[in-house]
Amino acid sequence: MSREGGSTPPLPLWAGRAAALLGIMLVAFNVRTAVSAIAPVAERIAEEIDLGAIELGVIGTVPPIAFAVAALFGAAIARRVGLEWLLVIAIVAMVVGHVVRSVAPDFWVLLAGTIAALAGAGIGNVLLPPLVKRYFSDRIGLVTAVYVGLVSVSAAVPSTLAAPVTDAAGWRFSLGVWAIVAAVCLLPWLAILVRDRRARAAADSSSSPVAPRLPPGIWGSRVAWAVALTFSLSSAHVYAAFAWLPLLLVELTNVGEAEAGAMLGVYALIGLPAALIIPPLAQRLHDVSRLLYLGIAFFISGYAGLLLAPTFAPWLWVVIAGAGAITFPLALTLINLRTRTQAGSIALSGFAQGVGYTIAAGGPFLFALLHDLSGGWHLPLYYLIGTAVLTGIVGLELRRPLMLEDELEAKSRR
Repeated sequence: MSREGGSTPPLPLWAGRAAALLGIMLVAFNVRTAVSAIAPVAERIAEEIDLGAIELGVIGTVPPIAFAVAALFGAAIARRVGLEWLLVIAIVAMVVGHVVRSVAPDFWVLLAGTIAALAGAGIGNVLLPPLVKRYFSDRIGLVTAVYVGLVSVSAAVPSTLAAPVTDAAGWRFSLGVWAIVAAVCLLPWLAILVRDRRARAAADSSSSPVAPRLPPGIWGSRVAWAVALTFSLSSAHVYAAFAWLPLLLVELTNVGEAEAGAMLGVYALIGLPAALIIPPLAQRLHDVSRLLYLGIAFFISGYAGLLLAPTFAPWLWVVIAGAGAITFPLALTLINLRTRTQAGSIALSGFAQGVGYTIAAGGPFLFALLHDLSGGWHLPLYYLIGTAVLTGIVGLELRRPLMLEDELEAKSRR
């Protein structure tokens, strides 16, 4: 089976790759659990641990920062130790982080556990696209669609179960149970590592799973920046929405708190059908800029509705704005569609997610700052519209299927 090229006929999905497919799906289901497990039971935790608004705010800013740092450094580490070994380390970090959070006696231990769990999840974010390329280069669109869908589910399930599980068994069990779920991820990857080690020993080969080095210069790559900014568009907008959309809706559209919370849930769930549709569609389209422009149009239309007619159809505006997040599965698919090799996929995944999550970390802060400066929600919404319009420039680069390796190789010859 060829892992790098697409010249061989597609194999049956499970042919010799069952463990890898299962492993990818399990990791995808775990990379958001640490993000959404605390907020629904924060008040219960605060009854036992001294947590104020500042402490909860700090924990709320950890996810994009941890994801950004993990992405920027994870790619380099993966090239040295191999995808599978680094993923095992990341899973162990998730398990340890969940356990530490569940036994935390104070805020600082809770924060340390959160950082560990999210660092592991961030490395998992980076490794999923190159793992798809390594094992399923003939079915990139299909496997990407399934795993991105599971990422969306990964964010929704903990927030849904947190309160009832806490009612039944306490908040510590509610946080700690995700350690068991994460630990299950180890099984297929340990099986793959054992199998590959035996295969290399039987072949008497000295080859290692370490990826080859990519030509330097990714920070100056137009392809890399196009994918990174596509990723940052959805990330910055979604994190701003998670932080402020309910309050915005209550004050701007006069809906109740419960209804505003439900609307945020709908906003998040719009990403599930998008995750299933966009990756296969992107793989078929020669000009994927159409999908980027469609996402931008959704964002702008939703925000314009909230600006111009907030009380007319707030549910409609939220659904339309949520549909703009089709740029998230688009960016993850482009990581493999714009690279030829495993090394290219690792490097582009790390770069795009590192830059994207760094920008996303500032999204909620800028949104809040503009709200405080203006005393209302119009200026923050104009900020979101402006960033969406500016990202349209990226579409010019995405109109042609230029590969990262080809661009870097051409630059190195100059």
